[in-house]
Amino acid sequence: MNKPNEPLYVIPNRYRKMENLHIVFWLLKDISWCMTWRVLGIAMIIPTLTIAIVIAWRTREFKSELAHNLAIAFWISANSLWMISEFFRFDTVPVWHGLEGKHLALIPFITGIVILAWYYIIQRPKEVEEHHAVTL
Repeated sequence: MNKPNEPLYVIPNRYRKMENLHIVFWLLKDISWCMTWRVLGIAMIIPTLTIAIVIAWRTREFKSELAHNLAIAFWISANSLWMISEFFRFDTVPVWHGLEGKHLALIPFITGIVILAWYYIIQRPKEVEEHHAVTL
């Protein structure tokens, strides 16, 4: 239930349909990973990641949504890299200083965390302060 004067975040129906389709692609990608269906798993990276990027682009005017949607896009990238490392058996191959192939996925995972940290540590306090100033 909305509080009086609380702003609403409304998603157009065509965007919601795209988000729902995104979930289907994501599940197909992960099921393919689980079942080691290489071709389908790798093919599903393209629509899953593309839709994640489109969603992030469409929400760019809302810093909170943008940060979270970018984190999702980086999560999908990391997840896809990890999947590929297992499919092509370089997941346990030493890469650098004790890190293995699957650890390359840490780069996009950490990028997503940094984006969310920036939002919650720097951007969100500014938004709260601005909102508080407006309501006084």
